Amino acid sequence: MFTGSIVALVTPMTSEGAVDFDALKALVEWHISEGTQGIVAMGTTGESATLDTDEHIAVVKAVCEAAGGRIKVIAGNGGSATHKVVALTKELDALPIDGFLTATPAYNKPTQQGLVAHFEAVAAATAKPILLYNVPGRTAVDMKPQTVATLSELPNIVGIKEATGDLARLADLQALVADDFVLLSGDDATCRAFMLAGGHGIISVTVNVAPKAMRNLCDLALAGKGAEALAQDLKIQGLHRSLFVEANPTPAKWALKRLGLLKTDTLRLPLVPLTAAGQASVEADLKKAGLL
Repeated sequence: MFTGSIVALVTPMTSEGAVDFDALKALVEWHISEGTQGIVAMGTTGESATLDTDEHIAVVKAVCEAAGGRIKVIAGNGGSATHKVVALTKELDALPIDGFLTATPAYNKPTQQGLVAHFEAVAAATAKPILLYNVPGRTAVDMKPQTVATLSELPNIVGIKEATGDLARLADLQALVADDFVLLSGDDATCRAFMLAGGHGIISVTVNVAPKAMRNLCDLALAGKGAEALAQDLKIQGLHRSLFVEANPTPAKWALKRLGLLKTDTLRLPLVPLTAAGQASVEADLKKAGLL
């Protein structure tokens, strides 16, 4: 259902900080032409935390319009208050999206029982497929494999984006969930090994700037061609690191501007522009990847 190279899409902004919908639609078109297999709109990389609800919905709608059914569109709908996530889910459900990416609640640190109750409520708000999103480095709560297995029994919870970077976690999940439960990496640096070990793809930051290379990497890894996948990954391994040298999506937006794909690298506070040191790091890795 959701496999291969999926971009966690940035949200372009004008120099004044408004969403740049023309640039957003141009990015969608570019990803389609470059072979990207799915788009997550309004995830972490899309700065969902600093857009208001109307903007959130407008961005997802614009991505759907630009996609025109040519690429899968997944809407981020995460949040810390279950009732707000349910309300947002119901609003987004009216759009022609292919599914949702729902992060664990941040900051309030629910128990595993609380996570189950949260996702049960969200799943009841839509008939569309839901991907769980486990990213404890941001949310301060780790959804354990047994919790994932419990939630996988709900008919519209179809997979997970697992962003711990822990390959042992993949094996734990594989032992507990059905074979058709989608297992996606959320960590670019380890995604090759994740896919070679049986994962189904990646929701990626690196795809923002190197979509062809990441599609090639995914195709090779999912075909079990380990040596060829390694050779491809080594070309962009530096990008996997430098795109996180400062808070995501700061380096990715700067890289897109450097590549001429965005007019500005504007972010909303509390995110601030990439430092000179960060720029040097990203620049070097763009060159190593053959993108400059």
